Amino acid sequence: CKILRCNSEYVAATLNLRGSQRNVAYCSALRSYSHCTRRTARTCRGDLAYHSAVHGIEDLMIQNNCSKEGPTSAPRPRPPAPNHQGLEALDVCNYEKSFLHKHGRSPRYQHCAAFGDPHIRTFQHDFHTCRVEGSWPLLDNDYLFVQATSSPVAKGSNATVTSKLTIIFKNMKECIDQKVYQAELDNLPAAFEDGSVNGGERPGGSSLVIRERSPGRHVEIQADYIGTTIAVRQDGRQLSFSIRAAEEVIQAFSEEQDLQLCVGGCPRSQRISRSECCRGRAAVEVARALCRELLPVEDVYFQSCVFDVVTSGDANFTRAAHGALEDAKVFLPNSEKLHIFQ
Repeated sequence: CKILRCNSEYVAATLNLRGSQRNVAYCSALRSYSHCTRRTARTCRGDLAYHSAVHGIEDLMIQNNCSKEGPTSAPRPRPPAPNHQGLEALDVCNYEKSFLHKHGRSPRYQHCAAFGDPHIRTFQHDFHTCRVEGSWPLLDNDYLFVQATSSPVAKGSNATVTSKLTIIFKNMKECIDQKVYQAELDNLPAAFEDGSVNGGERPGGSSLVIRERSPGRHVEIQADYIGTTIAVRQDGRQLSFSIRAAEEVIQAFSEEQDLQLCVGGCPRSQRISRSECCRGRAAVEVARALCRELLPVEDVYFQSCVFDVVTSGDANFTRAAHGALEDAKVFLPNSEKLHIFQ
């Protein structure tokens, strides 16, 4: 309801009326006030201030002998938005700029990834290989909900892979409408579910955009309004997810939203030891040779690659670990924490 704007425009129009033409100008201002309230009628019908304004206008028009028909006063030009230290109106939808303005420093970022079997790299640099068949939340906070659905990598196998990802960008005031992105195996769209490629018609709609990096294989979603970038990939028969998000954003959740694989890792009952897979010496050596071609450092990405190739028998899994490592190189705020050794 925008009745307060109508009120303030009326006050501004009548504040300094002087001279012989005062009554004419006053009636014009009242007619403008009346038009403004009519434009807000649908959204303001339950608002007490709205009804007071409507009745007040009628009384004032009668008292001043104003006709309901006639010229209206020109709308008052709006003052430019305050520009404190270069902060413009739309910068409220630029997380980095508004955070810098508020706190005097740049925000801190964190990185999480889910790929392959799936393997989870949490925001705290813990690394788990998970069973997690079915749907599990990777993130669930005030701004984002991300759910991964896993299914067995092969019939009768204990190992699972992510076969579906659902990402919900929650509605945020002047920045974006709620947007849903959904990817499934062999269907990695370069648009949200409603067919759009940005945050909608709001003033800050362009602060959420989706781009196709490689058709059918790699999509990137940039959410500047919450300081977040997400990469979704398909390599072989699995989907992977990587995120770089502002610390303040990933910490915005309640006690009820405690199950988030990116925050707490896999529940203990769902963790798999990567050494369980690898008892056949010959298969392991073949997998190590394949993985070494793309992953020369024998860290957890390399170990995950070996595990996935041996478990699935699919050499394409080397690309899943490699893609996750490439995202980490871009998304990790601290490059010294790129490699994890276990």
